[in-house]
Amino acid sequence: MGKRSRQRQKNQPAGRDSAGWGAGYADIVKENKLFEHYYKEQALVPEGEFEQFMEAMREPLPATIRITGYKSHAKEILHCLKGKYFKDIQELEIDGQKIEAPQALSWYPDEQAWHTNMSRKIIRKSPLLEKFHQFLVSETESGNISRQEAVSMIPPLLLKIEPNHKILDMCAAPGSKTAQLIEMLHADMDVPFPEGFVIANDVDNKRCYLLVHQAKRLNSPCIMVVNHDASCIPTLQIDSDGKKDILFYDRILCDVPCSGDGTMRKNIDVWKKWTTSNSLHLHGLQLRIAVRGVEQLAVGGRMVYSTCSLNPIEDEAVIAALLEKSEGALELADASADLPGLKWMPGVTSWKLMTKEGQWYSDWSEVPSSRQTQIRPTMFPPKDPEKLASMHLERCMRILPHHQNTGGFFVAVLVKKALMPWNKRYPKLRKDVSSSTAAQIGGSQAAPTSADTPHLPESVEGEGGGPEGKVGAGAEEEAPKGASSVQETTVKQDGVCGPPPMKKMRLFGYKEDPFVFLTEDDPVFTTIQSFYDLSTDFPKLNVLTRTHEGKKRHLYMVSKELRNVLLNNSERMKVINTGVKVWSRNSDGEEFGCAFRLAQEGIYTLQPYIRSRIIRVSVEDIKVLLTQENPFLSKLEDDAHAQAKKLGMGSIVLKYIPNPNNPAEPQCPIQLCGWRGKTSIRAFVPRNERFHYLRMLGVEIFRDKPGLGQKRRDGEKEGKEEMEDEVEKVAEEVATKENERELDLENGDENGSSEPKTDSGKHGTSS
Repeated sequence: MGKRSRQRQKNQPAGRDSAGWGAGYADIVKENKLFEHYYKEQALVPEGEFEQFMEAMREPLPATIRITGYKSHAKEILHCLKGKYFKDIQELEIDGQKIEAPQALSWYPDEQAWHTNMSRKIIRKSPLLEKFHQFLVSETESGNISRQEAVSMIPPLLLKIEPNHKILDMCAAPGSKTAQLIEMLHADMDVPFPEGFVIANDVDNKRCYLLVHQAKRLNSPCIMVVNHDASCIPTLQIDSDGKKDILFYDRILCDVPCSGDGTMRKNIDVWKKWTTSNSLHLHGLQLRIAVRGVEQLAVGGRMVYSTCSLNPIEDEAVIAALLEKSEGALELADASADLPGLKWMPGVTSWKLMTKEGQWYSDWSEVPSSRQTQIRPTMFPPKDPEKLASMHLERCMRILPHHQNTGGFFVAVLVKKALMPWNKRYPKLRKDVSSSTAAQIGGSQAAPTSADTPHLPESVEGEGGGPEGKVGAGAEEEAPKGASSVQETTVKQDGVCGPPPMKKMRLFGYKEDPFVFLTEDDPVFTTIQSFYDLSTDFPKLNVLTRTHEGKKRHLYMVSKELRNVLLNNSERMKVINTGVKVWSRNSDGEEFGCAFRLAQEGIYTLQPYIRSRIIRVSVEDIKVLLTQENPFLSKLEDDAHAQAKKLGMGSIVLKYIPNPNNPAEPQCPIQLCGWRGKTSIRAFVPRNERFHYLRMLGVEIFRDKPGLGQKRRDGEKEGKEEMEDEVEKVAEEVATKENERELDLENGDENGSSEPKTDSGKHGTSS
């Protein structure tokens, strides 16, 4: 931040309160008479609890964290939290007030989610709490902890994800729920490529990049971020046993845009902006998105519909309209036993509409013609009592803020029993795929011609035949977008999944680099194969790069299933990002046998296929590697030292395997990328990951409380420097221990008492 910006901040009036969680909104009064009147009339809150409900809405929302569940060291992080922080916080008093320790969310599995009422003001008053806060920030940046609202964690849990599921997240940004979905796919860390995948979509091009940032922390080869309007997201095709097939999803998360009145505890400006018009304007879009979701859902699959609104116009009205249109093809699942410990209210079966002027309508027949463009029949509950009862709207789940100190939320689980009624007229045709190699990898396969179009299920390509009301009409408008690829006849290059047509690029934002898959005989693999001794089952066809011409700078990997999706749909969808980086070009690497060094992001994906260049290291070795920039080989313990001496210079894998007989050491495998120099060795690990692994090894890395350390000039972030200072202190301690051990070393030429500052440059290391 520049000097002028800081000066402007200093000169701003002090009207904004920065003490509590409601920072910056002290001037907003948490009152809205229309809101109170509306929800009292709807009787959505149990009798006698309305005042309690309103009091909870005015209270700040507790901070909630979730431990990343799929990583093998999630248990180590939990052990660290409970053993080092929560225990001390329980006995802490500030200004005579006992601090309430963080509590596990009773309904979240395996104590992986926690909430606390501690405000920023309280955190600033205690060095111990400040360390806890720094721990959370650092672990969040390295992807091991996510800050996520409690109720936001519910929809992914209700989807019941399995590693083989094909999943669509329709409105995914900013990505906290998407991260949960990815974690569930990788429940078994021994499987680098689960059969399933997540396609995460968002209509906002800029928010897609926020989504990419969230997903990249998890380093998964099974995630693809795309940029489309969810209400007309295109149908994708895949190759299945040599035939063309439509991609139907096993699980769909439909977390639609909403008025957000359940978020008033954290989004304070909703108090001022809330009006009944918001839900009336959004209802049609929400229903169109939900309809598009169930169209793409496989028979037997589950779709979770959710909003952070308590308004039945956005909740039960959408579900009721969807069930009515489905004519029995959908049913509401009973999820009451899926999350034991979660308190929720059943969905409502009667509700009314109110305009922003305060006028109420109980039935469509009461709506004057002048209002019928804004108010639609699907906004009212079904008239037929028998039909209403058969919908089982009480199976919807409403989470009220005062029941478990959360935000307000609505969630419904839908199961697809049969094809949607407007789909049944169109038989699904499987098309032959060209037997040529180019066609198999998507190289020369032309898009289907217009003559082929009628054979595809019309509902999936455009959903033109909906017989009922506005949703059917809205679906007709999807046909040109969903079927636009039918008119594309551009011949693709071998193994290339190019960018979408220029028209879509102009509509949806930045032009993306192409996704170019490598062939099995690509020259790149010659040295990589021999240098790392890749196993014969290494999936070379899953490797891609982002350039057509010139040297390949980075190599990425995706799962076989995502590769199938990419190659068959490059002109149907706008892909923002996919794949995990596994190799990066090293300018000095060629002289050592391979131009590509390993990338830490993809090490857990790639390592199962690597059979050489591996050094097994101990806890003490990892401490040396993470606290010293270029330690001599002699600083490693005897076993690792002997292994390192047998290897030539170049990229290596540093692998720690836990010893179950020594519970004091981390009980999770650790794999780091490194570089073996002429006489030294180093780890290529990002700063936050270094801190993470050191904490797992019992080394605490913290900066001084702000104000106590030496102040940096020109706005430098003192936290980062002081953390690095702390690393240097730890390094000195480790070096002292190593020096004592090195007195007995046979190799007298390797002096470990000092670090060579230029070793990186002299011996071919690369950043």
